[in-house]
Amino acid sequence: MAHLRLLFDNFTLALLAVIAIATFLPCEGQGAVIFGWATTLAIALLFFMHGAKLSREAILAGAGHWRLHLLVFACTFVMFPLLGLALKPLLTPLVGTELYLGILYLCALPATVQSAIAFTSLARGNIPAAICSAAASSLLGIFLTPILVMLLLGVEGEAGSTLDSIGKIVLQLLVPFVAGQFARRWIGAWVTRNKGWLKTVDQGSILLVVYTAFSDAVVEGLWQLIPLSRLLALTLVCCLLLAIVLWATHFLGKRLGFNLEDRITILFAASKKSMATGVPMAQVLFATSAVGTIILPLMIFHQIQLMVCAVLAQRYAQREEEPEQLPETAAP
Repeated sequence: MAHLRLLFDNFTLALLAVIAIATFLPCEGQGAVIFGWATTLAIALLFFMHGAKLSREAILAGAGHWRLHLLVFACTFVMFPLLGLALKPLLTPLVGTELYLGILYLCALPATVQSAIAFTSLARGNIPAAICSAAASSLLGIFLTPILVMLLLGVEGEAGSTLDSIGKIVLQLLVPFVAGQFARRWIGAWVTRNKGWLKTVDQGSILLVVYTAFSDAVVEGLWQLIPLSRLLALTLVCCLLLAIVLWATHFLGKRLGFNLEDRITILFAASKKSMATGVPMAQVLFATSAVGTIILPLMIFHQIQLMVCAVLAQRYAQREEEPEQLPETAAP
């Protein structure tokens, strides 16, 4: 039952339901315009709440561990993109050009915040360092991801104005985030008390963006362009990508002499890609009709990383009782 809950958690079921609704009842015409405005407001609210929830004290507590943060950032913003480029001869024949661009976009994204911290906590890793690293990765991604997208996807003819893209990201994502941080002094306690239902607001914002994106993609013929065989191939590719990154982060953490708690933090902070940042950012960076295809690899990778990392975190958490069960490699 525990494994079934990992496979079919409420948010995953909601995502599948939203994709089904967008497939059979996509928003079109004036409805699409209304949903577009609602999506813009939802994205602003999402990042405002991210800013209001992050404690500056907790971030500062882990800020001094610069070697760990440098490795996490290198894995997130250098290793991932290089892997995406290196695997192009294998990936393009398997999934096609459109989905390969989505994989490149996935590789350019920052790390996730909430799940990286949650898994580090469950596995009894270095929690303050995880908070600092994940939060800094999310903030850096606002500036680095548009640049990486232009460098990676520009080769395929998708290049635009980097400064213009960064400006849009700053306006739609960073400004609400900073506003949330500024408002934290007044609403921080309220946010902490109500974090349960505020999580529903976060997830609802992501679901709204996904519905809008997939509606546009369906209207443009998404499911005619992507047959079931390519979806299965994409799932295998996401599994392969995650396995390589998990092994690499585990190997580098051990080779560079980090203790076990730090290696756990590196494993969970450097192997993840944020759907909470990636879905809204795609809405800003790409043409509306292309967003559905671009975020599809991210959605599949996101669910796989949650399932695999949940199992790894549970194994690390049991290390005192069963030390022989500790994974020698981080690959699933």
